[in-house]
Amino acid sequence: MLKILKISLFLFLLINFKSYSQESLKRFSLNGYVSTMQSAIFDSLSGPFVIDNLIHNRLNFKAYVNSRITFATELRNRLFIGDMVRSGPTYAEMTADDPGWVDLSWNILNQPSFFLNTTIDRLWADFNYGKVQARIGRQRINWGQTLVWNPNDIFNAYSFFEFDYIERPGSDAVRIQYYPTFSSALDLAVKADYDNRVTAAALYRFNKWGYDIQFLSGYFNSEDFVAGAGWSGAFGSVSFRGEISWFQPVKHFTDSTGTGLFTIGFDKAFSNNSMLQFQFMYSNNPADYNDFLSFYSGSISTKELAFSKFTPFGLYSYPVTPLLTISVSGMLFPDLDGYFAGSSLDFSLAENVDFSLYWQHFRSDTNNLTSRMNLGFMRIKYSF
Repeated sequence: MLKILKISLFLFLLINFKSYSQESLKRFSLNGYVSTMQSAIFDSLSGPFVIDNLIHNRLNFKAYVNSRITFATELRNRLFIGDMVRSGPTYAEMTADDPGWVDLSWNILNQPSFFLNTTIDRLWADFNYGKVQARIGRQRINWGQTLVWNPNDIFNAYSFFEFDYIERPGSDAVRIQYYPTFSSALDLAVKADYDNRVTAAALYRFNKWGYDIQFLSGYFNSEDFVAGAGWSGAFGSVSFRGEISWFQPVKHFTDSTGTGLFTIGFDKAFSNNSMLQFQFMYSNNPADYNDFLSFYSGSISTKELAFSKFTPFGLYSYPVTPLLTISVSGMLFPDLDGYFAGSSLDFSLAENVDFSLYWQHFRSDTNNLTSRMNLGFMRIKYSF
């Protein structure tokens, strides 16, 4: 009950910042969204359906002490209703799990047919002075250069398939950035997770020949030495991006038991605002395909991004009208004799109100067993 009262008071204070004077609004900001999403999971149209509903609210709050100091708190409130909840307590328990060093996720209400979860995924203080910026707390550390898989993103792995979480997860970390010039940066970061595993790394980024180029090195999850590089730029009208990372177990530093991931991507925007995207990933040591839920939700580590040695991906997006955009995408898993196919439709109903439809299909053939799954989603979202 005390947790509920504290969070209720916190939300009340956040919402009431909207009523402050214009002078106050210069020092505080609040934005976010509210959405309702209906989902269905099934293997075929003739089979049983698992039906669920998610009401999702996000609040992003920032306080500007002065031009050098900023505080931020961002949280997501999610009400889950439906068949997955009624299947047992496991779903609610997994949702409440917090991979961070500090547990900032709670199931405030937990009943057999629904549960309400609140998760704080950003909670940081930012200090900047001249060419130095320091940020302490739960934050997003984005070192990726490509658009689907990011082997360089060692602090925050995420899943392409989890489209309803555009903010992506954060880490409990300390980060210091130094900018020697307007086109270069030295980035140092250290994070810890729920199991007290430490990731500490340094990245240097600079611009050369019209490309943003980066190199990184560090210690990953208290297990591996990691080294990598990435780039993004263009040749002509085609964007060209890539990343490579090598994870070498510290206990087997001198042998060849490491895991490498290499990815390159191309994307092109056309004059009609449509977009074509390709990306390819190779891994010498793909992860075992035995935990689809972790693979889907992105709760795996960066070196477990690949489930096939070679994985190609393609996406095409087309704006039918200024208010309506459709897209189709696909991904192959040759080692699993499997693939992913997806499509989406996004329509602007009104200012700050969007309607979306998503379909995702997964299929694989392993050990003479065919596995397939369809996921359908319908979402209405209001942003403020």
